[in-house]
Amino acid sequence: MFPAAPTGRLGRMTTHRAPKPLADPNRPVERAVTAALVLAVVAGFAWICGMVYTVMQWPL
Repeated sequence: MFPAAPTGRLGRMTTHRAPKPLADPNRPVERAVTAALVLAVVAGFAWICGMVYTVMQWPL
């Protein structure tokens, strides 16, 4: 190990680098996830619209 650092100084630290991302930003997995999220948002919006329509048509 390394000797203790004097007060006010940092001792030696190990470095850790995260792996570099792939060079291609248009990976197929990202496109599939984005498409699934867009589809989920559209389906959620359609469901909400259907619920509003149902409540508006509800006989009082």
